Amino acid sequence: MDTQQRTEPSRIADERTSLTQFLDWQRQTLEMKVAGLTAEQLREKAVPPSAISLLGLVRHLAEVERSWFRVVVNGEQVPSYWGRGADGYHADFEVEDADVEKAFEVWREACAQSRAVVDGAESLDVLGRYGDEEYSLRYVLTHMIEEYARHNGHADFLRERLDGATGE
Repeated sequence: MDTQQRTEPSRIADERTSLTQFLDWQRQTLEMKVAGLTAEQLREKAVPPSAISLLGLVRHLAEVERSWFRVVVNGEQVPSYWGRGADGYHADFEVEDADVEKAFEVWREACAQSRAVVDGAESLDVLGRYGDEEYSLRYVLTHMIEEYARHNGHADFLRERLDGATGE
């Protein structure tokens, strides 16, 4: 896997810049981990009995971007990209017939929309809501870094199982 696709976060930036650069680093890491695979490899549930595939992770992270930035922070009423799955929740992981190009298009657009939400926020102290809970933009950015880091770890195992490629 080529690690040259990523932009190293600044070591001396302010808080907002650090958080957004680390989140972009994680997004770029996901893109690096799925690069060069076929549609069949991206759909393969490579670590049974888990239902997770690399394509499922891409679709899931598009959904996570939508829900945290557009719904929670921006207060938009936007529907799920993939609908509800057989479990009533995780349609993003149901990838047997999923369109690979569409999944990546949706994910990249979701990331762009998330960046626009962050860029439009006055400060990291901006509050969003989900139900009765309030979340600061600072919390959401930190949570998203954690979310990507966790799923990039999953992507490491899936990719290694598929073609032996490993990376950081």
